[in-house]
Amino acid sequence: MADENKFEQAKGNVKETVGNVTDNKDLENEGKEDKTSGKAKEFVENAKDKANDVIDKFKK
Repeated sequence: MADENKFEQAKGNVKETVGNVTDNKDLENEGKEDKTSGKAKEFVENAKDKANDVIDKFKK
């Protein structure tokens, strides 16, 4: 899952760069959205993992 989030961020970065170079604002904005989405998903996944670690410590 983390790899998918990193891929989404990288894909967004490429789209943003290509959009910027070609002066295609739609593509640039789509890239920004992909990057933001990937970062948000990664953040949620990390928070979930940390919460599960805390829960596991209390179970023991």
